[in-house]
Amino acid sequence: MKRLIELEALNSKRNCIRYRNGLAYMSRQNRTKPTNTEKLMWNQILSRDKTGYRFVRQKPIDRFIVDFYCSKLLLAIEIDGDSHINKKGTDELRDKFLKQIGIETIRFTNEEVVNNIDEVKRKIYDLIPLLSKRG
Repeated sequence: MKRLIELEALNSKRNCIRYRNGLAYMSRQNRTKPTNTEKLMWNQILSRDKTGYRFVRQKPIDRFIVDFYCSKLLLAIEIDGDSHINKKGTDELRDKFLKQIGIETIRFTNEEVVNNIDEVKRKIYDLIPLLSKRG
């Protein structure tokens, strides 16, 4: 609990979120080798301020790296591929931690992004006005 309070105080003072050593290197590596689904999401929906907000890829936050992140909206977007099949509990704890520090998480499966990109786009675009009004 003390760690969470310290993190919140730091976030409010500097409008930044700290992350653990080594994650910057890992996130750079992830950006150089995106999955096909991440490329599709980036190119079709999130790149070049297509949403009206700037998203970044592979953003380190505390001890995690989120697939896509918008600091203005405090929104993390995750794409769950095969590696997440047996990680539901871990993903729930991660989402809960992010929520505690004010970050909303929305998750999509690889199949949703590949087979129904328009619906994914609609869900993101519907969420943005709700998040932009808070705070």
